[in-house]
Amino acid sequence: MKEKLLVGWKETLDLPELGIFGIEAKVDTGAASSVLHCNSYKIVNEDGHDWIHCELITNFETEETKVLKLKLYKSKLVKSSFGQEEKRYYIRTTAKLYDQVFSIKISFRNRSKMTYPMLLGKNFLYRRFLVDVSKENLSLKSPSK
Repeated sequence: MKEKLLVGWKETLDLPELGIFGIEAKVDTGAASSVLHCNSYKIVNEDGHDWIHCELITNFETEETKVLKLKLYKSKLVKSSFGQEEKRYYIRTTAKLYDQVFSIKISFRNRSKMTYPMLLGKNFLYRRFLVDVSKENLSLKSPSK
């Protein structure tokens, strides 16, 4: 069995395929899926495929944004932390932590009123990571850095 990596309650990671580097994410074992802040998005069907056109912040210091066209993986109804059902749209991409690249499914939501622009949910954490809630940014403090 592969040894699990240790993460803290907050981690800084990269989403290289989206052009996002050094994003702070809150590790949330109560959330099923991972969520990324998106200023706005729309779903379009082109040539029989669903795509999400979304405006993402690619640099959180300068608030530089980029509009991306990403292939939808799936959509489903989920209950928000406030108990409201909403339709969420998911893509597949990669996340880089501990100098390793992992596949991740991400949904989009406006998180501008939240402290962290991203949540890492238990579907991403499962079988890969253990969480130490007394620590933060353990992946940045790893000796391989």
